[in-house]
Amino acid sequence: MAREIVLDTETTGFDPKTGDRLIEVGCIELQDLLPTGRTFHRFVNPERLIPPDAIRVHGITDEKVKDAPKFHQIADDLIDFIGDAPMIAHNAAFDRNFIDYEYRLCGRAITGEARWIDTLKLAQSRFPGMPNSLDALCKRFKVSLVERTLHGALIDARLLAEVYLELRGGKERVLDLSSGPVGRRSAGEVAQVAVYGARPRPLAPRSTEAEQAAHIAFLAEVLKDRSLWEAYGIKAQEEAA
Repeated sequence: MAREIVLDTETTGFDPKTGDRLIEVGCIELQDLLPTGRTFHRFVNPERLIPPDAIRVHGITDEKVKDAPKFHQIADDLIDFIGDAPMIAHNAAFDRNFIDYEYRLCGRAITGEARWIDTLKLAQSRFPGMPNSLDALCKRFKVSLVERTLHGALIDARLLAEVYLELRGGKERVLDLSSGPVGRRSAGEVAQVAVYGARPRPLAPRSTEAEQAAHIAFLAEVLKDRSLWEAYGIKAQEEAA
């Protein structure tokens, strides 16, 4: 595994080609499926009014972003944070369209579809025919939504990081070939589990001599001959003597 960036945006609408603009971007850095603690978050002045329908979704008003930097002022910081890492987004085409549109406007190279991982497509492949919105996946994977009263880029990126981990099977026990203990991965930590010593070979018998004798007597009565199991029981008694 390697470094990945979970990314989410909030916008003034659905399509940059009709004049909509990006107003918030949030990123979470992952290393080997685990958050590193590094984040990137900026509000952006969209240089246009935010429609009431969009405000009802994310709660970001014109007043809140009027003094925020314009996208070209944060573009290099965002590019530096992402680096060459793959970008993970839910319905990635939406976020990619806005990011690449803003990059074009300020003369930066676009990201291109190949660099994006779409968790919506991952979820649709794993849960065909089921609701696969971010909210639905959080509920399915028991990811807490307590802090999400409205959409927000950084909050949604944090939730998506946990969902992505679940979609990749990250909470299953992983094989650790090092000498340390085996870890169970979660969204923000590696929980330690018990480490056991080598088992003795062969394992010591758990039955008593009386139980072994009763077993031999039972076989003799039922099978009326020296069965394989009877011979094995007699051999075990001889070895224990």
